[in-house]
Amino acid sequence: MAAPRKYPDELRERATRMAVEARQDPATRAGALARVAGQLGINPETLRNWVTQAEIDGGVRPGTTTEEARRIAELEREVRELRRANEILKTASAFFAQAELDRRLK
Repeated sequence: MAAPRKYPDELRERATRMAVEARQDPATRAGALARVAGQLGINPETLRNWVTQAEIDGGVRPGTTTEEARRIAELEREVRELRRANEILKTASAFFAQAELDRRLK
């Protein structure tokens, strides 16, 4: 289960949009993230991470998109569940094989 978000999605989207716009203007590019973060009361590093992920999701920057990360997590969860089920089946199979051998020896 994911941790609860500290900032609402609307603030995240607004801050990301403002930071991207500020970085496009050469006059305000330097320190744009820190300035926008300060205006909105967000940690500058948090805003930098949001902008980086937005650029990845938008195809501007290489990396794992949010959708891909969600799918990978889902597949990893499924693999864990299947491995657990496989172990249970192996244990049950060994138990019943041993019971069959014991029955034949009697």
